[in-house]
Amino acid sequence: MTNMETERPRGWMSSFLRQFIIQGSWNYRSMLGSGFSYCMIPLLRKRGLSGQELDDAVRSHMGPFNAHPYLAGLALGAVARMEGSGMNAEKIERFKRAIQGSLGGLGDLLIWGAWRPATLLLALVLVWAGAPPWIPVGVFLFLYNLGHLALRWWGYSRGLRYGEDVGVQLRNAELSRLGGRVFSGGTLLLGILVGAFLASRLAAEDPGALWSFSGIAAFGVGLKFGHRALRGTTLVVVLVITLLTALGNA
Repeated sequence: MTNMETERPRGWMSSFLRQFIIQGSWNYRSMLGSGFSYCMIPLLRKRGLSGQELDDAVRSHMGPFNAHPYLAGLALGAVARMEGSGMNAEKIERFKRAIQGSLGGLGDLLIWGAWRPATLLLALVLVWAGAPPWIPVGVFLFLYNLGHLALRWWGYSRGLRYGEDVGVQLRNAELSRLGGRVFSGGTLLLGILVGAFLASRLAAEDPGALWSFSGIAAFGVGLKFGHRALRGTTLVVVLVITLLTALGNA
């Protein structure tokens, strides 16, 4: 069986669906290891394993594994392909240890550092623009979930197809560059939000040209330096929401 074959192993869909709860058994000893082994069970059963043989195979995947949950499927799919080709457990474990760091770093950069804050900031811009509450909520939920579902599917399908050679696909995908582009979009949205706040809120007290200029300047500052502020993405979003809520109730 070659890495370029597109035939999927039996049980692949059940394994793919199980990755949505891969964090359900997260712990400080094995991190995602227990969840990873749980996702492997349908694949191992379809290979005809049962009893002690199945138990041993499941236990072999329960070792420490720390990756971003949305990209863990890439390793899961690759291991499924490797198991199906009869690769020994030691080589599979070395593969998991080698790839987990990249999956963790890229996932944190793309999802926690770029995609989630960008979609949240877009929702905040819609709130500030006066959209009905359900629209910002709906836009955020739709875009965020669309992004992470697409990433999960891409990773799992790449892993299934390329097996141990999936690292080349991961490198060619340039996820870090994609994360940078999304990050820039979030920076732009942050600039719009700050500029709109200054231009509209402060102009109500002094409608002079000063506040219009301040709004434009704030937009430029956000566009140029906003990525630094977004380093602590969760803190920024919480502070912005708190500020807007407080001013709206003033």
